[in-house]
Amino acid sequence: MNYAIIAAGEGSRLAQEGVQKPKPLVQLNGEPMIGRLISIFDSLNAESISVIVNNEMVEVQDYLQSVTTQCPLNIVVKSTPSSMHSFYELSKIMKPGKFCLTTVDTIFRVSDFAPYIKAFEAEDNFDGMMAVTPFIDDEKPLYVATDEHDVITAFCDSFQPGIKYVSGGVYALSDKAFPVLNRCIDSGISRMRNFQRALIEGGLSLKAYPIPKIVDVDHVGDIIKAEQFISEQ
Repeated sequence: MNYAIIAAGEGSRLAQEGVQKPKPLVQLNGEPMIGRLISIFDSLNAESISVIVNNEMVEVQDYLQSVTTQCPLNIVVKSTPSSMHSFYELSKIMKPGKFCLTTVDTIFRVSDFAPYIKAFEAEDNFDGMMAVTPFIDDEKPLYVATDEHDVITAFCDSFQPGIKYVSGGVYALSDKAFPVLNRCIDSGISRMRNFQRALIEGGLSLKAYPIPKIVDVDHVGDIIKAEQFISEQ
C-alpha cells in the first residue's frame, strides 16, 4: 500500500489563535502531527509515502528531510489553491496501485486505522474504501449516503434522511481514481468533496468503512481534544 499526506495548507486558524508552529509540526503528546502519520504508515509496511508541503513551510521541509523511514519518502514542495490540487501534484509521483490519502490534521487511533487498511488491502470488489464516522467534528461535514451494505451512493453537503455517516477525511483508493482526478483538474473542479462525487459519477464503486471517531485539528482547543483522544487507545 502506498500512502500520501496533504500538508500544504496554511493553518491560518491556528496561527490566528496564537500557534506559532506550522500546522504539520504541531505536537500531539510530544510528536509532530506529520511525524505521527508517517510513523503509522511506516509501521504498516508502506511501499512509499508521499507528502506535499507549501513553499513557505521551510521548517516542515527541514523536518521531513530528517525523517527516517523503511520505505521511500517522497516530498513535493508546492503551494496549491486547494487540497484537491495538492492531491493532483502528489498523484504525479505516486506509485501505481492501491493508496491511502489523508490530510495532516486528520487524527485517528492506530487501533482503528490498521484494520481499515487491512480490509482495503484484501478488497477486490471495490475501487475505493472511504473511512467514515458517525462522530461529527467538522465545521462543514461531508455527509456520506450509503445503502444497506454500506456501499456509498452519494456525498452530500447537508444531512439527508437515512444518512449515518460523515466523511472521515481518509481515502483508500485504487489508481483508477487518478484519471477521474485528472478530469476534475481539466474541468476546473475544485475541493475534495467534488472529486469524491466525480468518482461515483465516473462509475467507480466505493465502500464505506465505519470508524467510531475521527477528529480534525483546526483550532487550539482541538489540540487538547486530539491528545486525549489518541491517549485513550
